[in-house]
Amino acid sequence: MPFVTKNYIALIVLSVLLLAGIGQSSPVFAASRSNRHPDLLNSRHKFLPENDNGHDRDVNGLPGSVTLFPPSDVKQRPDLRVYRKDALSEEQLRKRLSSRSVILMDGSTGQVIYEQSPDHPAQPASTIKVLTGLIAIQTLQDRDLVPVSRRAANMPRSKVYLQRSMSYRADDLINAVLLSSANDASVALAEKIAGSEKVFSKLMTHKARAWGATNTVCKTATGLTVRGQQTTARDLVVLFNRAMENEEFATRVGRSKVRTGFGKVLRNHNKALWEIAGTEGGKTGYTLAARQTYVGKFKRGGDEMLLALLGSETMWDDIKNLVNYGFEAMAASDEGRSADKDSGNTASILVPVSLNSGYALQVLSDHKKASVL
Repeated sequence: MPFVTKNYIALIVLSVLLLAGIGQSSPVFAASRSNRHPDLLNSRHKFLPENDNGHDRDVNGLPGSVTLFPPSDVKQRPDLRVYRKDALSEEQLRKRLSSRSVILMDGSTGQVIYEQSPDHPAQPASTIKVLTGLIAIQTLQDRDLVPVSRRAANMPRSKVYLQRSMSYRADDLINAVLLSSANDASVALAEKIAGSEKVFSKLMTHKARAWGATNTVCKTATGLTVRGQQTTARDLVVLFNRAMENEEFATRVGRSKVRTGFGKVLRNHNKALWEIAGTEGGKTGYTLAARQTYVGKFKRGGDEMLLALLGSETMWDDIKNLVNYGFEAMAASDEGRSADKDSGNTASILVPVSLNSGYALQVLSDHKKASVL
C-alpha cells in the first residue's frame, strides 16, 4: 500500500480516537456526566420514567451514549438558577434558615430548587403521621368504628382526649391525626388496623420503602421520639407527594378546621394554609429531639413545589423564606424560557451521534444545525 494511503488511513483513525477522547474530557461532557443521576423523587408513580430502574437510560437505546438531563420523557424546566437576577441568592437564603435539613423541589419535574443536607437522618416527629393517616384512609371506611384502648387514651399531647373503651368513627380519627396531630387517635387507628402499634409501625416502614422513602424507619404511629426511628427531608417529600395523589388525603389536609361526630372542632396545625398563598396542604411536627419539622405542597399558577424541613428553630419563617425563594426562582425561569423562545434561542441539549467506531457529542440548535465538538 502506498505510503500516502497508509498515512491517510492512520490520520482518519487518529482523528476518530481524538474526537472521542476530546468529547469525553471536554467540560460539556463532564457537565453531562455530573448530571447523569438527576435529583428526581425516588417514586415510580410520578417522576421516575417507566421501565427505568433508576439507572442511566441511553437515548435511542444506543449503548455508551450520553443521557439527556432530565430524561426525555420527564417534563424539562431550565436550570432554576440561570435566570434569577434580583431574587434572594442561595447563600442569603441559607443564612436566614434555622433548619438543619431542607429540600425544596419542583412538584412537576422533581428537580431540586434548593437543598441543605436533605439525606441527613433525623427524628420525624409528627410529620410521620402522613403515613399513619394515608394507611388509615386506604384501609378503613369512614363509618368503621375504632375502639380506644387504655394505651391509646393515655398518649401524651397532642391529643383529642379520646375516652378509653369508647369507639369513634374512623373518619373523625383520621381527621384528628392529619389536622390536630392527635397521638391518641394515631394509636387507636394503628391498633384497629394492625392489632398493635408495634406491628403497625412495621407496616409503615414497609409502605415507606415501597413508595420510595428508603431511608425511613418507623417505630411509632405518632412520631414520638424512639431510638432507631428516622426519616430524611428527601423521604418526606417523596411520601407527601405520594399522599397528595390520594384525593381524600389531599382534601383532608387542605381543610383549616372540621367538626367531628363527637362534637369537637379540629383545627389544622398547618397555619401556612391561611398565612402563605398557594398552600395546598402540609403536616407539622415537634418534639424536643426533632425540634420543628414540616412537609407540605404549594401551588401558584402553573408552578407547584414540595418542601420538607427537619430540625428547625423558626419553622414558619423558614417555610415563608423557602416558598418565596422557590416561586421566584420558577417564575424567573419561566420568564427566561419565554424570552429565549421569543428571541429564537433555546438551551442546547446533548444527544449521541454515531461515528462508526464510537460516539461524539453534538449540540443541536433550534435550526437543526449540528456542530461536532
